[in-house]
Amino acid sequence: MTTTAPLEQWALDREIVLTRVLNAPRELVFKAWTDPDQLPRWFGPAGFTVETLEIDIREGGTWRFIFTGPDGTRYDNRMVFLRVEPGRLIEFDHGHDKDDDPTRFRCIITFDEQSNGKTVLTLRQLHPSKMQRDGAIGFGAVEYGMQTLDKLAAHLAR
Repeated sequence: MTTTAPLEQWALDREIVLTRVLNAPRELVFKAWTDPDQLPRWFGPAGFTVETLEIDIREGGTWRFIFTGPDGTRYDNRMVFLRVEPGRLIEFDHGHDKDDDPTRFRCIITFDEQSNGKTVLTLRQLHPSKMQRDGAIGFGAVEYGMQTLDKLAAHLAR
């Protein structure tokens, strides 16, 4: 007899979740993610720079950019925004800057305001397979993601 794992278990095998409490109101945190002038200034791991090729942060919009690592390696990226709910949620697909990228993964970011004015940001990545998720973790997705959230916190503190 075979059993089928519940959808929740199947998704957990493909998911990476990062959470950070930010010392800023939800509206400012959301704006840092959706303002085309702010996002490229802080986004990405420590030591990486961002070169924007195109940026349109709205449902159906695209952000095409190149990360340049500290060693000079360039990484092409494309985000396609699927949902943008002001102050609440951003959902996008993220991968290489090419059509039909098999490594593309889904991101959902939620913004929850605490009663003390701080914001709980939760970033969920859902990868196409467990193997791809495990590869992303091995590459440093968790550490790089936390560095990115550190840069966001520093940006908000200015």
